[in-house]
Amino acid sequence: MRSTPRHRYTSIVNLLRDRVASSIERARGRGALVSLPTDTTIVEDRGIPFVVHISALLERKERTRATKKIDKPVNPFLPPDPDLVVCEVPPDHLCVLNKFNVLDQHLLIVTRAFEPQQALLNLGDFAALLSCMDETYGLGFYNGGTIAGASQAHKHLQLVPLPLAGGFQPTPVDAVIDRSMDPGVLSTVPAMEFSHALIRLDGRWLDVQRASELHQLYRRACTAVGVDDETRPYNLLITRRWMMLVPRSRENWRGVSINALGFAGSLLVRNRSELDVLKRIGPLAVLRSVATEGPNP
Repeated sequence: MRSTPRHRYTSIVNLLRDRVASSIERARGRGALVSLPTDTTIVEDRGIPFVVHISALLERKERTRATKKIDKPVNPFLPPDPDLVVCEVPPDHLCVLNKFNVLDQHLLIVTRAFEPQQALLNLGDFAALLSCMDETYGLGFYNGGTIAGASQAHKHLQLVPLPLAGGFQPTPVDAVIDRSMDPGVLSTVPAMEFSHALIRLDGRWLDVQRASELHQLYRRACTAVGVDDETRPYNLLITRRWMMLVPRSRENWRGVSINALGFAGSLLVRNRSELDVLKRIGPLAVLRSVATEGPNP
């Protein structure tokens, strides 16, 4: 594994900070960036104030895609649209704007060469993510495979700004995460009655120079919940306070794709009818339906 000198990543971080806003302005001006307008509401479940976005445009987009005949899948990252590229993340990644975004400043951290999205993350992936999180108050996440909500087959991590909604908590699920837990210890969130592993973090693990330690914690979480090879779909979420890994059994609920953001407390539905059903059965029941039953730490 090649080394990741600090000075190389410092320049990347500065470039990211300076260029995200200008990259968004350029991409919107050229029609390369499509922001999906949404209405937003809060649905509370067991102390978690889930943020639910309702997007009618998403429903129309899916209908249009279903009517198109696609002979061969297109890889939008090989190469990515130059109007969406924010900066390089040497040696092996690029930082790219998410073309169809619900959350502003939604970034993708994409491998330069093709790697499968269901692959387990390696040390280089963690170093690239941490270099982008270094000055960003954000949530990093990974959808490990199609069943985990990945829409593209080319390996990419994602980064969105925090907080996910108004209030004092970075994410809705922070409301039920025990802050008294010791850093580095595997645990669970009692409100989440499905297989998952949570690890409390402190600032030292978000330093690029300690990416190997965070990667080792990730592998411990994988082992704890049975994600031990590339055939097991899962979601990974990382904030400055914690890391969580959730094995997956299904990609969608009632035709609505659920990705890692759902386990942070942010869901997307297509219409008011789906919102009404979500309110009736509860967001945690939706998450249980797409997660797995199994071992917890």
